Amino acid sequence: MPSAVKIAVTVPAQLYKAMESARKRQARSRSAIVQEALRHWLRQQANAALVREYERGYRRKPEAKREIDAAMATAIGLLHDEDDW
Repeated sequence: MPSAVKIAVTVPAQLYKAMESARKRQARSRSAIVQEALRHWLRQQANAALVREYERGYRRKPEAKREIDAAMATAIGLLHDEDDW
């Protein structure tokens, strides 16, 4: 596959106008804006998949009360430490 591929994308007129305005202010190309948006979307998809896997794991093996109590104690301790700032 070549290092870059040209694509055609249809977007609503308002979205196009908003993108054009923002990219001109930032002196960026359309390609740069779309690439950034795609990278962001792909990261979100990967993160969402990790969260779903994490949730499935806890559904298969929920935390015990002892583990929840220990986590709460740690969280309270951390919050208390932040108050000392």
